[in-house]
Amino acid sequence: MMLTDFTLNEEYWDNFALKETDIEFINNHLLELETPLSPHNLIAVLIAERIQHERQTAEEQKITGSRVYIPEETYEAGESLIFPAMEWQTAKVLGVRPGMSITPEEFEVIEVEFQNGEIREFATGLEQHILNNPVEEDIDDPLLIPEKVLETYGNILAERLISNLSKNPDFVYIAGNWFPKTLIVDVNLGNLNLAEAALDMEGGGPMRTAELITHVGLPEGVNSHLAEFSLDMALQEDQRFDEVGPAGEVAWFLKREEPGGVQKTPLYLRYEPFDYDENVLTDQMLELSSRLDDEHSPLGEYTADVNEVEIRLIYPHWRTGTLPLSSRMSKLFPTAYEAPRIRFILIDGKTGEKFPGWVVRLERYVYGLGDWYKQKGLMPGSYIRLQRGTQPGEVIVDVESHRSAKEWVRTALVGADGGIVYATLKQPVSTTFDERMMIAMPKEINALDTAWEQRQGNPHPLEEVVVQKMRELAKLNPQSHVHASELYSALNATLRCPPEPIMALLASRPWFVHVGDLHFRIEESENGKE
Repeated sequence: MMLTDFTLNEEYWDNFALKETDIEFINNHLLELETPLSPHNLIAVLIAERIQHERQTAEEQKITGSRVYIPEETYEAGESLIFPAMEWQTAKVLGVRPGMSITPEEFEVIEVEFQNGEIREFATGLEQHILNNPVEEDIDDPLLIPEKVLETYGNILAERLISNLSKNPDFVYIAGNWFPKTLIVDVNLGNLNLAEAALDMEGGGPMRTAELITHVGLPEGVNSHLAEFSLDMALQEDQRFDEVGPAGEVAWFLKREEPGGVQKTPLYLRYEPFDYDENVLTDQMLELSSRLDDEHSPLGEYTADVNEVEIRLIYPHWRTGTLPLSSRMSKLFPTAYEAPRIRFILIDGKTGEKFPGWVVRLERYVYGLGDWYKQKGLMPGSYIRLQRGTQPGEVIVDVESHRSAKEWVRTALVGADGGIVYATLKQPVSTTFDERMMIAMPKEINALDTAWEQRQGNPHPLEEVVVQKMRELAKLNPQSHVHASELYSALNATLRCPPEPIMALLASRPWFVHVGDLHFRIEESENGKE
């Protein structure tokens, strides 16, 4: 232990707020480095600076001649006191009065005014008080060790830093880094046109900034980090370009070269939320919902590390060549600080073939598997296994081959009006599948597409569609039972809907009777729609 009179209040970092001097320090630090820094790196240097500043302030206070407030001592009006427990603030004693206590011990109360105008009272003449003992600074005090402070408070302090700098016009933020606007290199229209040409030659991209900058003709002699940051800022403000790199990496793409299903959510993935009572969902229903990995299910916090996930394909994703970006699935795919679209690499687990994929973050789907689905002969209900790749930004996709050439499976038959009826027919099957969710789709898929487009302007009530699907599916089962996952898969061939609203109807309507293990039958007499 080292005896000194310097310490920090236990709530110092909890109550941390940026001051004007902090902003000035950050600005000068960035100007000196000429390198953009992330919020985490900025808060790390700011913590060290704050500790050093508070220590220096304490030392300066000690040489002012002011007395340090200690409860056992007494003071007179007009004296100047230092309060170590209050971040070493100085206050002037305004007056002294006798203290009132139920104990025999007599004491006095001083009224003091701090430099900020705050007036408070403190007890003096107390022989027994914790602040009578000399302040001891533990060399292992976590409040005074920058690394420890960063470990404990780093995230919340970084959030406060971001909140403050976001409102400050003197700083710019791009791809997770901050920099003073005064040092930004001028990037003109000619430079941006050259960037567009370079990306055009690469099929739209992606190209990292360090590679792209060699084509745009910026002035020589500029700090490379500063030049890249300036180009990033100019590209970000130009509607021709899209930042598509994962977190920690900046890569650019031409928007006009991005697939249509990336720029605009495909028709079959669009979901208009249905109101439902989540309180009627049973634990068994919620467990099934978590296994179905629907991107429109409520996104709970999934904290477990994931290296491999197996999902069941549903019609909307089969039709659009996409995957759901559920809470669990999102752990496998690259993310970004701000970019709404991220380009990455998909790898065929059997052949090793690589092809581009896109994470569409806000709409929560992964695009780019249409050709792969056709090549593998997938259907709604097929199992797909996804694994984290060996390299960052890569995801392996794979399927298990099916032994039998043909299987009796639920087959969708499309009527002239675009409606679907089901029959159990023999179909060629190439991969393993979930028997409850498997649907062999007809070749005349365009008729079904037309029906989807027509329903956009005239959607049917969810309950009506659920009843219709229950009746159709019940005909295929001798007991007229329909499983919740079977209903979910079939309904999504007609209408985009996550499992929760469907199961909430099954649980809350008297004409849906639960017969065990999430199997239901429909009571037509109760429904009144014989």
